[in-house]
Amino acid sequence: MKAYVFPGQGAQFEGMGKDLYESSALAREIMEQANEILGFRLTDVMFEGNAEGLKQTRITQPAIFLHSIVKARLAGAAFQPDVVAGHSLGEFSALTAAGALTFEDALRLVYSRAQAMQKACEQVESTMAAILGLDDEIVEQACADVDDVVVPANYNSPGQLVISGTVKGVEAAVARLQEAGARRAVILQVGGAFHSPLMQPAKEELQAAIEQTSFSRPACPVYQNVNAMPELNPDRIKENLIEQLTAPVRWTQTMANMIRDGVTEFIEVGGNGTTLQGLVKKLDRKFPASAL
Repeated sequence: MKAYVFPGQGAQFEGMGKDLYESSALAREIMEQANEILGFRLTDVMFEGNAEGLKQTRITQPAIFLHSIVKARLAGAAFQPDVVAGHSLGEFSALTAAGALTFEDALRLVYSRAQAMQKACEQVESTMAAILGLDDEIVEQACADVDDVVVPANYNSPGQLVISGTVKGVEAAVARLQEAGARRAVILQVGGAFHSPLMQPAKEELQAAIEQTSFSRPACPVYQNVNAMPELNPDRIKENLIEQLTAPVRWTQTMANMIRDGVTEFIEVGGNGTTLQGLVKKLDRKFPASAL
């Protein structure tokens, strides 16, 4: 079985998509359609913007989504996944590639999500931190012991977990985890506390947009972040997508479940092509990982 996986925020790079735009009429058509839907030229920032500009959540999320979908469309008949999944933002790309969402609806939702998350980030001083070299249970307990908002946010691979919360809460948890023997515990340069309770205002805003959007039954199972399980039912897909903003991304569990269910090849679609491949290899080195 073949799984196509889609990266989330952090997979952006300067000049992303420019080569595709210049070499493919189909890519130009899709990208210009995106510019029209958004009401500004996202492609100008993607092609010419610097790294700092691309880090803005309202730019990063639609840019990565667009890049992934163009890559999938350009693959044409070669794009035939048995299952799909996406890391955080990448779940919207996965749902679109599998036919659960139209490109137009998905792009509008992604941009609404990005704007809502940006606003939520500005309400409370918050951050995230990467913790390496400890069992998940140790990280979870350290977060629970801190008397402030800090929670596990991204279960990326065995021994690699990202935590999220207020600056005070994350700093306290990092100190505890360094004492517990973490190989690395470093605060990340991010806009805010993604996948934490601090995203509740964004969740409420996005929920209204998702509930007004039509979802179809996908062509193949979509493994969703909130429970790491495959889903085909449009109503449950919507419910899980709403919960995603304040729930952790269970990527380690998703990859393990895919392997359990028979996946033998992982293909990363979009971004820099290496973000998720490395996580797959850490989980089980015998499974090949490639990129579109």
